[in-house]
Amino acid sequence: MSVLLDTHVLLWFQSLDKRLSRELRERIETADEDFYISHVTFWEIAIKTSIGKLTLDRDLASTYRLVHEAGFLVLPLREEHFLAASPLPLHHRDPFDRMLIAQAKTEGMHLLTADPHFAAYGVPVIAA
Repeated sequence: MSVLLDTHVLLWFQSLDKRLSRELRERIETADEDFYISHVTFWEIAIKTSIGKLTLDRDLASTYRLVHEAGFLVLPLREEHFLAASPLPLHHRDPFDRMLIAQAKTEGMHLLTADPHFAAYGVPVIAA
């Protein structure tokens, strides 16, 4: 199974936040499945830190290194992803989340998120 992490799940993972359960953390760390981080996630972190909506204890380059060191796969943003985002209904107005949803749907992935809005898009969700 391929699993795409929502941005907040990556942030919880890297900061050892207790909101990410021990079971999910171990599931990610054992890597019996393919866990992906989207380029959209790095873009979201960059935008939100630059406008002051997000404060992190590490810079974006460190987060990017952690993703690779932890064995995550990186999902690039491709044409079919942004084309799939356009017709999505407006259950959710966050453009970053909508793009992650489009990527997961296009790639046949599950989404690991704590956001209850994602399920309305018919994408398979793993609750964080």
